[in-house]
Amino acid sequence: MPTSAAGNRRLLPPFIRTRGRAARAAGFTLVELLVVMAIIGLAMAGVAFAMRDTSHAVLDREAERLAALFEAARATSRASGVPVRWRLTEQGFVFDGTDENALPTQWMSSGIRVQTMTVNGLRANAIQLGPEPIIAAQQVVLASDNVPGKSLLVATDGLRPFSISTP
Repeated sequence: MPTSAAGNRRLLPPFIRTRGRAARAAGFTLVELLVVMAIIGLAMAGVAFAMRDTSHAVLDREAERLAALFEAARATSRASGVPVRWRLTEQGFVFDGTDENALPTQWMSSGIRVQTMTVNGLRANAIQLGPEPIIAAQQVVLASDNVPGKSLLVATDGLRPFSISTP
């Protein structure tokens, strides 16, 4: 008969001996595999965002910036009652009718260019931004020398704010 003295082990049938753990088949459980796959998926998403093509992002940022500048110039024109127009220069662009240092006059990134400017569907050399609350339908097509074939349209119908879309 077994005793509880030190060094003695209790004799149990083989199907009960588990040494403190439930007996299970070798391998991974479904939950463990799902956790590993989720970790791998998150790592791949992080790498994909880190490798985003920055030249596309530059063109997107410049289009958003130009739309914001147009709206700022439009608001300034309406508040002051002075007509403001945007036109291109050799160094970048200028807002006629505002203080010299009120708004930026250059692109943030090199290689950004204006393909076309239209007012009411006709080619134009400048964009009129106010002071009337309703302006003509206007659009500017931006392109980047670094991303051939991609362009963005910064446009308004005269009532709504300037928005960005693809031409």
